[in-house]
Amino acid sequence: MQYENENTAHSRYSACQLDRNLFLDRARESSELTIPTLIPPDGNNNTTDYPTPYNSIGARAVNNLASKLLIALIPPNAPFFRLKIDDFVLKEMEGDENLRTELEKGLSQVEKAVMTNIETGADRVAIFEALKHLIVGGNCLLYVAEEGVRVFSLERYVVKRDPMGNVLEIITKESLAYNTLSLEVQELIQEEYKSDDKNCDLYTHVKREKDKFYVYQEIHGQVIPKSQGVFALDKSPFIPLRWNRIDSENYGRGFVEEYIGDLKSLEALTRAIFEGSASASKMLFMVSPNGTTRAHKLANSRNGAIIEGSANDVTVLQANKFQDFRVAQETIGKIEQRLQMAFMLNASVTRQAERVTASEINFLARELEDSLGGVYSILSQEFQLPFIARKIAMMEKKKKLPKIQKGLIFPSIVTGLEALGRGNDKNKLISFLTTLGNVLGGETIMKYVNVSDAITRLATAEGIDPDGLIKSDEEMQAELQQQQLQQVAQNVDPQQVQQMVGQVQEQMQQQ
Repeated sequence: MQYENENTAHSRYSACQLDRNLFLDRARESSELTIPTLIPPDGNNNTTDYPTPYNSIGARAVNNLASKLLIALIPPNAPFFRLKIDDFVLKEMEGDENLRTELEKGLSQVEKAVMTNIETGADRVAIFEALKHLIVGGNCLLYVAEEGVRVFSLERYVVKRDPMGNVLEIITKESLAYNTLSLEVQELIQEEYKSDDKNCDLYTHVKREKDKFYVYQEIHGQVIPKSQGVFALDKSPFIPLRWNRIDSENYGRGFVEEYIGDLKSLEALTRAIFEGSASASKMLFMVSPNGTTRAHKLANSRNGAIIEGSANDVTVLQANKFQDFRVAQETIGKIEQRLQMAFMLNASVTRQAERVTASEINFLARELEDSLGGVYSILSQEFQLPFIARKIAMMEKKKKLPKIQKGLIFPSIVTGLEALGRGNDKNKLISFLTTLGNVLGGETIMKYVNVSDAITRLATAEGIDPDGLIKSDEEMQAELQQQQLQQVAQNVDPQQVQQMVGQVQEQMQQQ
């Protein structure tokens, strides 16, 4: 691949900024109302004076929703993906159960190795930061490397997509100190950059050509030697994320942007009550100029002192704005309730009443979880699958995993939207069995329902592997026969017992 100096990464970055700045300005506005330091104002430096919101519900809502998403997408101590075998390969292996069992055990070991790599690294910290960027700004870029996961905020990269959302081009911008660059890179920079207090802009250009991503780095218009690289489409270390998908747009919109009207109203009302309360709390005594009470005697008298004067000459200045503050406070309460419901805060599932049942709370909690189905669907395709593919590729390169043949074995996400589907199936199954037992009795369930299959479905809905945990039909039959033999042994002499045992064993061998 040829790189031309007149079409540098710096010029491409500057050209793509015009489209990005429209989304960046909106992201900064959302950050100002929630977490101001997440996406700082333009021209940010160490002396930037960040705005301080008058209420903390925005920051609490963002952190709460990001935590819930992190636990749902990458649950602790449990793999969030499964390596599945192609259906046609499974059909060919139907006659060889030992081979299928060994292959499934090997895939399970691969899953545990990948999860161990994620748990031992600092991936969760970076992913939590990325989720906050998605909620507030709607966009962020993940760089998954052997050193760990790095997050680029929207102000540090640009991206180009086709109308169907496929990534065509990514350019990142990093400001590095001159002393941190290698000697080979320092030789490419002009004399004016050789200063300790001046940063150098390093651009990383990722461009798609057919079924490959070509990568190179550039500094001051010069391509850095040995920086070129090629990656497969599903193994690129650069993963651009967005909160929602909008056709023909290169960037997504943040979750906060959808509720920015409520956040602005809450900020304005909270500020009005704060400033009004501060003014109303100021206590001023006014003395009538024509009265007999003297102001200096009133001010200098100690508590309990006796002075000459009239109580009618002294009044206290009052704002008399209690009713106005009450209307504002009630409006604030309604806005906070809407925001708590939208951001899945626990306070939103508890109704303000004397009696609130546990069923009502569970129903509202499930309703909130179901509202994230659309978020799970896009994150599973644009984050979880590329993240796992990149992790497996890095571990294969370092020979920590065996080579997985593409097309025969593929990862499948089992958390997020998939977990919601299993949860709904579990609730329906429990409701059906409960209704059946209440209406027709427990004997009907034992007579018409396959209990072992019902137990297996409940375990699957909970995300638990039933193999080895639930007894098979053969094991249940063997235990039943053993119980029958023990009952007979109590009433029959030992010789007859031995004869019966021999007959049963002979029948089992024939079976």
